[in-house]
Amino acid sequence: MEVEELLERATRLADDNDWGAAAELLRDYLEDFAEDPAVHCALGVAERELGMGGVAYECFKRALALDPTDPIVLATAGSGIAAFDDLDAERALRTAALTAPDVPLARLMYGAYLAREGFADDGVRELRAARALEPDDAQIAYELGVAYALAGQTEMACDALSDSVRLDPEDGWVRTVFGLVLLEAGRDEEATGELISGARRSPHDVDAQIAAALAAAASGLDEAYEMLERARMLSAEGDLVLVADLEERIDAGDESAGLALREDFAPDMLRTRLQVRP
Repeated sequence: MEVEELLERATRLADDNDWGAAAELLRDYLEDFAEDPAVHCALGVAERELGMGGVAYECFKRALALDPTDPIVLATAGSGIAAFDDLDAERALRTAALTAPDVPLARLMYGAYLAREGFADDGVRELRAARALEPDDAQIAYELGVAYALAGQTEMACDALSDSVRLDPEDGWVRTVFGLVLLEAGRDEEATGELISGARRSPHDVDAQIAAALAAAASGLDEAYEMLERARMLSAEGDLVLVADLEERIDAGDESAGLALREDFAPDMLRTRLQVRP
C-alpha cells in the first residue's frame, strides 16, 4: 500500500467516527512507513480521539522529529504537543503559519496557541487571517471568539461566538461558552437561553447543567430544577456537596441564584473553558 492510500483509508474511517479502526489500520502499517511524519501524525490524532493522550503525544513528537514540511502535519502535531505544554509546539506552529499563510488550519492552530499563551492580540491577528480564508468554519469563529475574550474585548467575542453557534448550532460546548461570555457582557437574558441550550446539547457536562440551572433560576424559569437534577445525576460523590449548596441558593430565590452564578461559579468556569477545548 502507498502512503497516500493508507492515509485516505484512515481518513474515511475517521470521517465515519470509527477511530478505533483508523488507529488499528495505522498501527498495522506503522513499521512500513516509520519515516513518514504524516502517518505518525494521523495515528496521533486517532489515539487522541480514543482518549490515549500519552500515546498521542509520543506520536506527535515522533512526527515532528522527522522534520516535516507539510503545514498540516506541522500544525496538527504542534497543536497536539501544545496540549502538554511542550515548548517545541511554538516553533512547529509558527513554521506552519509562516510557510503556508494561505492554509486556514495553520493560521487557526497558531492563533489559538498564541491566544492561550497570553499573546491575545497576536492570536486575534492570526485567527482573523484564518477567518478571511475560511469564513464559514465554525471552529475558526469559535477560536476567534476565545481570543477576543482573552483580550478583554467582550462584545467582539460575543459577535464571533454568535457566528460559531450559527455555523454549528449543535455544539453544546460553544453554546455554553457563548452564554458565559454573554453573561460577562451583561446580556443576561441572551446568556440564559444559550446556557440552557448548551446544557441540553451537552447532557454529560455537569458544569453546563449547573450554569444552566443557576441562569434559569435567576430568570425565574421552570428549567432550573430540571437542570439541577441533571447535574445531580451526573455528579460524583464530591460534587454532590456543591449541587446541594447550589440547590439552597436556587431555593432562596432568583437574586440568590443570580449572585451564585455571576460571582461564584461563572467567572471560574469561563476562565477554565477559554483555556481548553474538548
